[in-house]
Amino acid sequence: MTTQTTPFAKNWLLCLTATRPTGAACEGRPPAKSALRWSLRWWGGLLLWLVLVLPAQAAVELRVAIAQGTQTINIGSSTTGVIRNGSGQDLYQLPELQGITLKADANEVDLTNGGAPLAESNAFWLEPSENGFVWIGDKWYRGRVMVTVEGGKLVAVNYVDLEDYLYSVVGSEMPTSWPQAALQSQAVAARSYALYKRSRTRNPLYDLDATTASQVYKGIAQEAPSTVTAVDTTANQVVTYNGQVIEAIFHSSSGGHTENASEVWSSDVPYLRGVADYDQSAPVYQWQETFSLADFSSRLGNVGTVRTIGTPHLTSQGRVATISITGDRGTQTLKGQDIRSALRLRSTRFTISLDQSAGRVTVSGFGFGHGVGMSQWGARSLAEQGWSFDQILQHYYQSTAIAQLEG
Repeated sequence: MTTQTTPFAKNWLLCLTATRPTGAACEGRPPAKSALRWSLRWWGGLLLWLVLVLPAQAAVELRVAIAQGTQTINIGSSTTGVIRNGSGQDLYQLPELQGITLKADANEVDLTNGGAPLAESNAFWLEPSENGFVWIGDKWYRGRVMVTVEGGKLVAVNYVDLEDYLYSVVGSEMPTSWPQAALQSQAVAARSYALYKRSRTRNPLYDLDATTASQVYKGIAQEAPSTVTAVDTTANQVVTYNGQVIEAIFHSSSGGHTENASEVWSSDVPYLRGVADYDQSAPVYQWQETFSLADFSSRLGNVGTVRTIGTPHLTSQGRVATISITGDRGTQTLKGQDIRSALRLRSTRFTISLDQSAGRVTVSGFGFGHGVGMSQWGARSLAEQGWSFDQILQHYYQSTAIAQLEG
């Protein structure tokens, strides 16, 4: 979305405040309409095989942090939108497809035309009319947006219905062309994960972010008829353990066998046990990276030029827990995750081969991600073999049940 570049005066907004100048022209002058990627919605039939029904609950509105740690951000609406301050007071109507800029100012937010402030508040809201979309930074999203200050920088939070959020998450986390049972598995896992995190968040501003730190969420551009169908046909269904919604963690590919959570994060979770994976068709099932000895040594820290690599301590499924590296400046014992981060490897399931004479280090590995919970490539393979989404989920999340959230 392109922010309006013509000087932005208050009378370009359809002012809702009683203090607007008498006779001020409030005719909106939006730029030419850009093409929006509108997503189709329709309803699929409800599944009748559910084994458990959880207590009723109202529709869930999630708070998803879209942009953080920035000084300025542009927002807008695909339809006429209402701008409110942090107290909920209606300030202006923003014409459709009209961009507006927000800036951080100490502990306040400035609503600006790109220059002079039009208003100041601890937060500003933009809510589109008629089920319109909101523009945040560089993408369109369903729902509404609140922009406030966190640590002296702006944070933009998308308030969005859980099911609408999932239309995008499924397409952001998994190719939309994959079999419907795989997409349905992703929808139910993502719904469960979001509800689990929402119930335990300690952040006063948002429940999740839009990155791999939570779940990837890229707005309506990642929606497709297949993801809408996957969400609608599994509406309100979640994975449960002992009657509680689980933290349905997932990853791309385990490399043949998923891992016990206790061996990755030192936290024993009964439903996150290692199981056989079916991800052999994944392009990341097996991989190899080659480094010069100088590059490899510099990335690992303070040991100097690496001379020897010790025998690693492995998890039960062959992931590197720790390994000792000796260089001309000393020896360090590093965690597998630290090595993965330093070398930007796909997983911690790897072996290292040092060739001193050639000045080369080769790292060979399997899988992509932490290896805990549902394997997305495994889910695809099982879907292609005819497994239903509930069978897929109950394979990767042991001793669980699929439940329907009523309401």
